[in-house]
Amino acid sequence: MRTNIGSADRIVRIILGLTLILIPFVSGLALFANPFLQWGAVLVGAVLIVTALVRFCPLYAILGLSTCKVSPR
Repeated sequence: MRTNIGSADRIVRIILGLTLILIPFVSGLALFANPFLQWGAVLVGAVLIVTALVRFCPLYAILGLSTCKVSPR
């Protein structure tokens, strides 16, 4: 796996991931009364956090994108 997620992208992914994990349980919004949407948001949030921690995004690899400033090794 080549690193394809830069520092700014990592920070955004972690913040957005934590938000998606916490909002369904804390906000009380009617949108998240549906279990499919509630757990879907948690799943997407978890994927964002994992990709930020490993610094690799499979979708970026498929599309040939990279937000790293340093060339991959």
